[in-house]
This record gives sequence, structure tokens and C-alpha cells, in this order.
Amino acid sequence: MRLAGKIAIVTGGGSGFGEGIAKRFAQEGCKVMVADIADAGGTRVASEIVAAGGHAQFQHADVSRDADWAALVAATRAAFGGLHIVINNAGVTHRNQPMLNVDEATFDRLYAVNVKPLYLSAKHCVPHFRAQGSGCFVNVASTAGVRPRPGLTWYNGSKGGAIVTSRSMAAELGPDGIRVNIINPVMGVTGMLEDFMGMPDTPENRKRFVATIPLGRLSEPLDIANAALYLASDEASFINGACLEVDGGRCV
Repeated sequence: MRLAGKIAIVTGGGSGFGEGIAKRFAQEGCKVMVADIADAGGTRVASEIVAAGGHAQFQHADVSRDADWAALVAATRAAFGGLHIVINNAGVTHRNQPMLNVDEATFDRLYAVNVKPLYLSAKHCVPHFRAQGSGCFVNVASTAGVRPRPGLTWYNGSKGGAIVTSRSMAAELGPDGIRVNIINPVMGVTGMLEDFMGMPDTPENRKRFVATIPLGRLSEPLDIANAALYLASDEASFINGACLEVDGGRCV
């Protein structure tokens, strides 16, 4: 098993990409703390992992809150005896629309959820990682941060900020044995799909977006989970500061 003996926090683990990552990690021997603001989804995912023979617990967490990160890290270490991997996956978007139609509260929420958790996770996890001489962050950003398109301007900016922040973290934390890498998914089959599209998710509308992806489909949670698995594993022990586009060729 590729993550045997490892302990991970997966934010946004109650659905979508986070659910896929949490379940894939558990299959590979990792003990997983499923963190989410949605209690029902997070509880379901943790229960399904346990039912399948894995190790998982759920912890309610708003990743934009310092106190929630403190509680999350403490709960993880208490439950499983340590922490090796942090998957910063939780994210939000605004509906695809002209940039000036997005209100200030939505803009603030984008940066609070898509960028601020990098700071908060570092604040609460880096001291522990430094003490043990190793650790790993995998931050889920987006192809929107490297190849932005109209209609999602403020979301694009938040993901671009997450990418640059992550790469700077990698440069600064590398001497401590702490790796930081980024996954950039293309539009995926998740609960945010219609917001990204800005229109109903009908077969005809979906074809318009799939046509921009050379491999001819949207991303699936398992695609992102397998990329995260590699970056979090010892196989990637010399991979640091990398941005991995999981996009079927969208950014070519």
C-alpha cells in the first residue's frame, strides 16, 4: 500500500474531489481525517471508508477560520497519533458571469476559502512537520489559475493566488523536509459544475465545454485522487513546487 502508516487531513472531503481523494487514500492504507463544513457529507464519507475496512473520522471545519484549523489538527493527532499529509481541497466559486456582477461578499468568500486556508494550514501544521522533519501539502487549485477565461475572473484570481502561494511555500519549506505541490484540475463532475458553466448542466451545454478538452471529457474525482496519491506518496519524494495539470490537455 502506497500510503501505509500515513495520516492525512482532506479538506472538502465530504463530496466531489475531496471525497475521491479521501477514499483513494484510505484504499492505500492512509488514515484519513475527513474535514468539511457540511456535516452530512463528511460523516457519510468517513462512515463509508470505515465500512470498506479503512480508517477515517469526520471533523467539522470551516477552513477559513483559525480556530477550526487548530481543532482539526488537534483532533487528527488525537485520533490517529500524528499527521503527515494535508490536502487543501476545499474551495468555492462564483457563478460564471460578468466580473462586475459579482458582489463584494462573494469576492471576500472566494479568497477566504480558496487562499486563506493555505496560511492557516501552514500556521497549524508546519510546526508539527518541522518537529518530525517531514510533511506534505497538496493544494488543489485549478486550470483557471494558469489559463483563465472570461466569466470567472475573481475565481481565476483566487486560484492564481493559491498557485503562487503554494510555490513560494515549497521554496521556503523545502529545507525543512516539507514538500508543497499543486494540482490544477479542469472543470469536473462535482456540485460546482453548473456554477462554472453559468448555465444548466444539460447534455447539449456540457458538450460545449467538453469540446475544449482534447481527451474529450470532464475531470472525475478519481482523476484528481490519483494525482494527489502520487504527489503525497514517497514516490514523489523529490517533487516540490510542481503544478500538475489534470485536465485532459485543456492547457496545451
